[in-house]
Amino acid sequence: MNYRLGHRVPSPRKPIPRGISTEGLAILSYGFRPFFLLAGIFAVVSMALWIGALSEGWEIGGHYGPLNWHAHEMLFGYASAALAGFMLTAIPNWTGRLPVSGPPLLVLVGIWFLGRIAMLAPDLLGTAGSVVADASFIPVLALVAGREIVAGRNWKNLKILFGLTGLSVANVLFHLTIVTGGDAIAILRLTISVYVSLIALVGGRIVPSFTRNWLVKAGASQLPRPFGHLDRAAIGLLLAALALWTFFPEGPLTSAVVASAAAAQALRLARWRGWATVEEPLLIVLHIAYAFVPIGLAGLSLAALGWFSAPSALHLLTVGAIGNMTLAVMTRATLGHTGRLVAASPLTACALLAILLSAVLRPFAELLPQSYHLILAASAVCWIVAFTAFLVEYAPMLVSARSKSAAAAA
Repeated sequence: MNYRLGHRVPSPRKPIPRGISTEGLAILSYGFRPFFLLAGIFAVVSMALWIGALSEGWEIGGHYGPLNWHAHEMLFGYASAALAGFMLTAIPNWTGRLPVSGPPLLVLVGIWFLGRIAMLAPDLLGTAGSVVADASFIPVLALVAGREIVAGRNWKNLKILFGLTGLSVANVLFHLTIVTGGDAIAILRLTISVYVSLIALVGGRIVPSFTRNWLVKAGASQLPRPFGHLDRAAIGLLLAALALWTFFPEGPLTSAVVASAAAAQALRLARWRGWATVEEPLLIVLHIAYAFVPIGLAGLSLAALGWFSAPSALHLLTVGAIGNMTLAVMTRATLGHTGRLVAASPLTACALLAILLSAVLRPFAELLPQSYHLILAASAVCWIVAFTAFLVEYAPMLVSARSKSAAAAA
């Protein structure tokens, strides 16, 4: 504590060493290391399995079926690993506490991995066992995150737990719907809505923040607008639009509200001056990823009136917003937290371009049904190329210890 005019003033929170190491394996020293690595591996393997199921009839997902397996694993397998890696890395910066590492981190990784095995072959554990194995990860992640946030008295970030709670509920509802023979599309819409909301909340903080820092260093006179009333209104309208789309995906009211949310998000994005960062791939890609939020919402608005393919609009949000944002964050966070220069190498640029192509191509599969399988394959190949490039460059960083010189600089 410091003392000023007779009053106790809290001391400034000391920053947590980035990429802090332990006496154990480097990969278990920080949450981003195992979860970003697993997200990259699973992105490649799961997409390869999905293409094999479509083209060769591979039996995956047991009684859930390949289509439900694919939809579930993209959202609760890949995306949840990327989300866990980000949260377990961001929370120490929010709270000033040491990162979750070592055996507790290994337990989290094990729970996630068990869920992937259970969903790939749910008949091995039985329905109840598979549901418990898969549905345990996000609630446990929420408990860990909540404990750290409360212990660090970082109350403003408790709202992130609402997103994790929403994902937990959606996952359980997905399983219950499939087990009872129902159609899980509404549950998938709910899940996508939660992820898009998290992008608006968290991405809406980090994208303008990183942009501001870069523009300041570049000597720019005009900077991103600070968070204000327009941002709050845009987020509120987005939440209302996503709730309406989740339960009532069709109709003029849904179309109008979702279109309004798209316009508000586009205006919000424009205030962050992304065009001024075109020379920095790791920054402009964050703006492009966020742009898929208003683009995807516009697609949903048209689909609500029957003027656009609903699956195409949905994939603008999943592959476009979720896929691009997660890969962009994983590359940037890995570079920064392992002591590397936060700049895109040619291979990183290749990965980011490939996933952008995947997102652009995927909606055309339904729009051009005569070329459905060709376009689907092209999009899938771009996805696999993106994450293979990520693994080639970033896996060595994720499994190796941070250099002493980098640690000292941090």
